[in-house]
Amino acid sequence: MGIPAVAIVGRPNIGKSTIFNRIIGDRVSIVDDKPGVTRDRIYGTGEWLNRKFHLIDTGGIEVGDEPLLVQMRHQAELAIDEADVIVFMVNGREGITAADEEVANLLFRSNKPVVLAVNKVDNFEMRELMYEFYSLGFGDPFPISGTHGLGLGDLLDKVLDMAPDKDDYEYNEEVIQFSLIGRPNVGKSSLTNAILGEERVIVSDIAGTTRDAIDTPFTRDGQEYVIIDTAGMRKRGKVYESTERYSVMRAQKAIERSNVVLVVIDGEEGIIEQDKRVAGLAHEAGKAIVLVVNKWDAVDKDDKTMKKMEEKIRKEFLFLDYAPIVFLSALTSKRLQTLLPVVKEVADSHRRRISTSVLNDVIVDAVAMNPTPTDKGQRLKINYATQVAIEPPTFVLFVNDPELLHFSYKRYLDNQIRRAFDFTGTPIHIVARQKN
Repeated sequence: MGIPAVAIVGRPNIGKSTIFNRIIGDRVSIVDDKPGVTRDRIYGTGEWLNRKFHLIDTGGIEVGDEPLLVQMRHQAELAIDEADVIVFMVNGREGITAADEEVANLLFRSNKPVVLAVNKVDNFEMRELMYEFYSLGFGDPFPISGTHGLGLGDLLDKVLDMAPDKDDYEYNEEVIQFSLIGRPNVGKSSLTNAILGEERVIVSDIAGTTRDAIDTPFTRDGQEYVIIDTAGMRKRGKVYESTERYSVMRAQKAIERSNVVLVVIDGEEGIIEQDKRVAGLAHEAGKAIVLVVNKWDAVDKDDKTMKKMEEKIRKEFLFLDYAPIVFLSALTSKRLQTLLPVVKEVADSHRRRISTSVLNDVIVDAVAMNPTPTDKGQRLKINYATQVAIEPPTFVLFVNDPELLHFSYKRYLDNQIRRAFDFTGTPIHIVARQKN
């Protein structure tokens, strides 16, 4: 099932960021009394009644041609384009303004489901402020208060009721879906073209020219693949053109839909902090990962260059010690033939199942070699282990006390499981549960 995207849209200074922070439960957006202080859409993931959704906090839309307002309108249009459901927010105390009517016209044209939220309705007596908002034509308005957190439950019920349930993209289980992520201009589009052997994606030297995520199915050596090309991700905290903000959401959506994620690094420029953040998104999502060093043709090399680069990558990406590294050049196609076999290998690892009896033999041997830790005079006792999930492979250990399974011993068991079975390219999760 796909995770729906919800955008909060409305003119500046009506409390969109406050509502966003209440729903996400974290002060991610800048909240300020000056109109138009939220310049960039900020993204977060919320959950309501066990259902996850992405939330987009947009800059406001105002009638006028000032550059900031034009930019905000542009951002809101992008968010409207990206969202499955739109929360249109208005200010209950101020009534309908010309700017609200402009937003309403934009939303009507979007043909997206819209839920009207009337903010700053702080108590029951203020409910009569609601009636004029029926004239906007979006059905029943929902009274909410960002300051007091009132009415958000009813609002989210309605939003998720209108959200699509199913992902539009459903492929057969045997198909390997992989995405290319990385900051702008590391060569993701060129690499897509090189893999497909044709100019499928517009390639340009200007960072950030790939605007969309594009699905392309193809077959190679009898294996079916779908390549999901995503727009580049830019550093937080700098104001880039608004489409770059938009692309982080795109990348996250692409990661969710992928079995394998190729983290593309610029071999010429080397590793920067942004590469780690991009890779972290895929790691946290539990996806199979391949580190791809592109533009390797442009690097001055001797017989030690590749080994040195590999050591540097391992040092910088400590959390991705399981991910294989592929060096190639999309431009010259050098070493390109090494990529897809690795993609298939890590996809197989990601789906690998281990029988309970064989797994328990490995755990018993591991404990015999390195006995379980003790804490406050009590020793961890592992009764048995079983695999409960794939993508990523997840193992449950039934133990006397889950608190006794320390991080370092879990890491040791992770290494022993990897030594016994081929889990190249995939994270593995180990969970301790109390034996009943």
